[in-house]
Amino acid sequence: MADAGGVQQVSELVRLAEISEQPLLPEAVELAVGGPAYGAVVVFTGKVRDHDGGQAVSKLEYSAHPQAAKFLRQVCTDVAAERGLPVAAVHRVGALDIGDLAIVVAVASAHRAEAFACCSELVDRIKHEVPIWKRQLFVSGMSEWVNACG
Repeated sequence: MADAGGVQQVSELVRLAEISEQPLLPEAVELAVGGPAYGAVVVFTGKVRDHDGGQAVSKLEYSAHPQAAKFLRQVCTDVAAERGLPVAAVHRVGALDIGDLAIVVAVASAHRAEAFACCSELVDRIKHEVPIWKRQLFVSGMSEWVNACG
């Protein structure tokens, strides 16, 4: 819904902001931001890779602060308000295997440049502001905790 000036309310621009224990569906996140006014939809998927810092990784375990969903929604709200674009983000928690999706973020806009810029900003802010930690399990048997997303 638009206000009298034709601008969407920020609460309507945050289409999805969730922490999930279930496998992520990029198509659902993309659909959350789409619409006839948007010629560009940028979707970022962050996957578990098989290496980090020169070490072979066997899997990851993501843990989230009990209020992580609140922090995620606030980051999405702030970015949507600053950019005036619809946004959606879902971050996975729990044990993830190599190739599993850890995060999916989508942004829609009339043109691609603003969608790419907004999506990049949203991913960076989620990584730095949402209290989610990952435990990297290495093939060597060692592990380490990192405050990071995707």
